[in-house]
This record gives sequence, structure tokens and C-alpha cells, in this order.
Amino acid sequence: MSSQSPEPAQSERTPVVLTEADEQHAVLTFAGVLDAHALPELEELLSDRRLRQAGTWVWDMSGLERIGLACAYALLRAVTRAPETVSVTVSGARRTVQRTLRHAGLDTVVTIGE
Repeated sequence: MSSQSPEPAQSERTPVVLTEADEQHAVLTFAGVLDAHALPELEELLSDRRLRQAGTWVWDMSGLERIGLACAYALLRAVTRAPETVSVTVSGARRTVQRTLRHAGLDTVVTIGE
């Protein structure tokens, strides 16, 4: 009887990755569930030097099923600690994800698109 299952490998995937980055823009791509278990990885990614150098951030949340409030607050902290010239756009977020982002106050510092 085999104890190996594809489920653990999928759940261990990072729900957010930096898919593009240069001096002008950076793209973070979100997928699956971003909850408290992913918080340390998220905070580490948000402090990435390449992200800090970009003037425009795009958060592609089209693959994100759910985000925990702690992770939404981590995103808020990243934006409020970024240089004032940074422009952040959220794209493709589901209604439930948008609701959590708004609950955390992100709608006051980022543009949430459809």
C-alpha cells in the first residue's frame, strides 16, 4: 500500500510568486489559498529587493481562491512601507477576496480592478 499522495505536494506550493520584476514594474501572481500558514513566506517575498525597486506592482489574484485577514494585513503593511511613488493594482480578484482586502483597508491604498 503506497502512502504517497499528490495532495501534500500541491498544498506545499507557494500561493504567491514574483513572476516578473524590473525597475518599472513587478508582478506577483497569487493562487490557491493564502492563509496564516503562508504568512512567513509572503512577508519574505514582500521584502524582496526586486519588488522594492519597481515603481508599479501588479497583484494578479485571478487564481486566488481565498485570502486570510492576516495575509491581507501583510499586504497592507507592504504597501504602506513602500516608497510613496509605488502604484499597486489588484487584478482578477474574486468577490470574497476583494471583500477581505477591503476589510483590511487595502482599497484605500491600492486600485482593485475586476
